[in-house]
Order: sequence, then structure tokens, then C-alpha cells
Amino acid sequence: MSKIAQFAERVRNNVETVIIGKTEQIEILLVALLCQGHVLIEDVPGTGKTMLARAIAASMGMQFKRLQCTPDLLPNDITGVSVFNQQSNSFEFRAGPVFVNILLTDEINRATPRTQAALLEAMQEHQVTVDGVTRALPAPFMVLATQNPIEYEGTFPLPEAQLDRFLMRLSLGYPGLEDEIEMLHNLRKQHPIDSIAQVVDGKELLDMQDAISDVNVDATLEKYILTLVQATRTHPSLALGASPRGSLAVYKTAQALAALRGRDFVKPDDIKILVPVTLAHRLVLKPESQLRGRTAAGIIQEILEQTELDIGSLR
Repeated sequence: MSKIAQFAERVRNNVETVIIGKTEQIEILLVALLCQGHVLIEDVPGTGKTMLARAIAASMGMQFKRLQCTPDLLPNDITGVSVFNQQSNSFEFRAGPVFVNILLTDEINRATPRTQAALLEAMQEHQVTVDGVTRALPAPFMVLATQNPIEYEGTFPLPEAQLDRFLMRLSLGYPGLEDEIEMLHNLRKQHPIDSIAQVVDGKELLDMQDAISDVNVDATLEKYILTLVQATRTHPSLALGASPRGSLAVYKTAQALAALRGRDFVKPDDIKILVPVTLAHRLVLKPESQLRGRTAAGIIQEILEQTELDIGSLR
């Protein structure tokens, strides 16, 4: 697994020349890439979401496109459209922005539900169907969607079924004082994103995606994962707990994180790090719980603190 760890370290160090002080978030995005998953970044404007996506794509030499979602955006604006060519007397397909390695879907909740649904097939099946013809998307393929958690006027909240398609949800947050000072110094002349270089071959990810399945997960840790997920389904403050897709998300991301850190086995800490970002967005709170100020993140933390792990039985 050292090859995966070296790959991740080179990308992480390169991205950190652009995004300062966000090592954990960079690592989480690399985990998502290894798991062939998609990430929802929920944060206020100006925290570096677009720069992070561009820096990762540039570091790996992968294609990147940014799609700004608005209420008048149509499904064909994402997937592509067939256009009649008078010279050849036939229809030609013009691919949409979804035919790319990394697609940044900015403010996804500003698109209408019909347009949001156009991404579902691409995210789940890594293909799109237009005019009855199914076309495969490039590999690797990832959707990085963003939304502003503060401003909801004129938005269309993502339904639970679509939120469940995202492997993880994370937030970048504001930088610390020292990190922001360094950012100001870096931006005195030109933006670092303009000079960032490719340091790895993104196509190597395809072999690594298969390799993470060899990371060992002890039977005790498998039971620990399922106990945590089951706890979300019986928690009195939740109307809906995590689905089996949530269990699989914790399992696969834990394997990927272990591989990124140079191990061929999963530790309990890997699971504890990933449960908040893989499960919280899959939970639905009861209305009375929301009125009492409960949050999905708070409930996940509560479950982690209350669920015991039998460390003595680990092999």
C-alpha cells in the first residue's frame, strides 16, 4: 500500500501550495477519489471550494470543469444534446460538461429538481443516457457539489435520495490566523493555482481503486461499523437513519484512508474520523428535534461517544 501513500502525499503536498491548512479535507477528497465516490461541500462563499477542486485536478493531470447552477439550467445543459447537422443530414451529439474527470457543480441546490436529477445516473452509474443512447463517462469521474448552508432563498433543497448518492459531505471552514496570513502573502503577485504543476498521473487511480479492497477490516471493526449505523436507525431524535449504502460508505472509506496512510489494515480511529462525514448527511431529524436545536452532526458525535468497541478482541 506504500504506492498509494506516496501518491497521496505528493498530491496533498502539491495542493497545499494553493489551499493552506486544510490537510484533513484534502485527504478526505483523495479518499473519495479512491472509492469512486462524490462529495458535497457545504460552506459559505469564499472558503476555497473551487480552488481546492481545481488544484486536485491539476495535480493529477485530470480534466476539470465548473458548472454554475441556476434555476434556468436545463438537464441537457449538463448531459449534452443532439444537434442536427445539415451538411451530413444527421444528428450529432455534443457532450455536456459532465463528460469530465472532476465536475464542480457549484450551488447545486439552485438548480431545479429536474436538473438535479440529471446528475443521478452519472453519479451512480458513471454514464448518461441522452435520446435513448447511453454513453460512458471518463474514468476516474467525480462530482464535487457545493451549496451555501446559510442562504436558502431561491433554492431547491436536495431530497434524501440524492443526498444518499454523495459518499461524503464536508466543510472547509475559515482558515486559522497564521494560515490566512500565509494565504495573503502567497497572493501578493499571482494566484498559486496559475502555476500549480501536475505531480502524478491521475490514471494510476484506476489501479489503486481496485487495490483498496485488499485492505483488511477486522471482524470486530465490521461489527463496530454496523453497530454505529444501527444506532442511527433507533435514535429517538431521528426520523430516518443511515441506509445500507451508509454502512458501505464507512467500510470503503475506512479502507481507503488506511491505504492513504500506508497501512494494509483499518484502525478504529479511521472509522471514527470518517463516520461524521459519511453518515451525517444521510440522517433525517424529527421536527421536534430540530426545534430543540439538535443537529445530525451532534447526534453522530453522541453515538460515537456512547458506542463501545471491544478492542481486546481485535486480531
